[in-house]
Amino acid sequence: MRTRTIGRRGIALTELGFGAASLGNLYKATPDEDVTAAVAAAHEAGVRYFDTAPHYGLGLSERRLGAAVPGLPDVVLSTKVGRLLEPNPAPTGSDLESGGFDVPDDLVRRFDFTRDGVLRSFESSLQRLGVDRVDVVYLHDPDDHADDAVRYGVPALAELRDQGLVGAIGVGMNQVAVPLRLVEETDVDVVMLANRWTLLDRSGEPLLDACAERGVSVVAAAPYNSGLLANPRPPSDATFDYQQADPAVLRRAHAMADACERHGVSLPEAALQFPLRHPAVVSVVAGLRTAGQVTESVRRLGVPVPDALWAELTPV
Repeated sequence: MRTRTIGRRGIALTELGFGAASLGNLYKATPDEDVTAAVAAAHEAGVRYFDTAPHYGLGLSERRLGAAVPGLPDVVLSTKVGRLLEPNPAPTGSDLESGGFDVPDDLVRRFDFTRDGVLRSFESSLQRLGVDRVDVVYLHDPDDHADDAVRYGVPALAELRDQGLVGAIGVGMNQVAVPLRLVEETDVDVVMLANRWTLLDRSGEPLLDACAERGVSVVAAAPYNSGLLANPRPPSDATFDYQQADPAVLRRAHAMADACERHGVSLPEAALQFPLRHPAVVSVVAGLRTAGQVTESVRRLGVPVPDALWAELTPV
């Protein structure tokens, strides 16, 4: 598995990263044995970059990942801060409706990008992961908290970086405007951009170009746009950005699938490889739940894609 380096900090990430939201029971429960098998299969296949967050299963993803990786050499871990987990005063029994994870809702998430909130979130993540430092930490979704992220969040992470408790710092989001502000106004090392640098949604290009100019690296997450690009031929009920795909988007996806088939490549193979074509991108992170999904993703990443296909898939 090839690696690319977060330029400012010299941290090598494998081109395929393990997105661990499913380890937190995203949408449905993942058995413990599947978690163990998936992490082991990823490491065996050469994947060394594993990404998690407190948000994923109200801490379950971090706990499971922390239990699965001890003893595996050369693992690079990233997690996120900005959501504090606090006791739920009125639990309903499940987090599925409010948070999307099939876990008991005995905790609730509270956004906090102040210095104290960031430090508390980070310390709790260390405990759940069972580690004393983390390679990469992102501010997680400060959509409505951009000012706090700039004034307090990034400086707090920079303190942790200066102390050697964090290797690189950044922001992880599903939008462009706030990460672009952080790239322009702060000392972030890396941006995790989900859903905005894919075959179908290239709205993140201005952000990626700005990152390339400033030496900030990019991790491209959600390369399948939450499911639409995950199958060779998108089904009629496919989701796009976590919602039902509208007919126009489905038509575009099917046109891309047609082009892929003409060149002997599947739509998911092209979708997984596309983000890595931008020079700022150091890794593409896909959500992985089982050992079988790991094996298939590694295979997809290695399929040769002809330049002629990329030209056809480029919007005019």
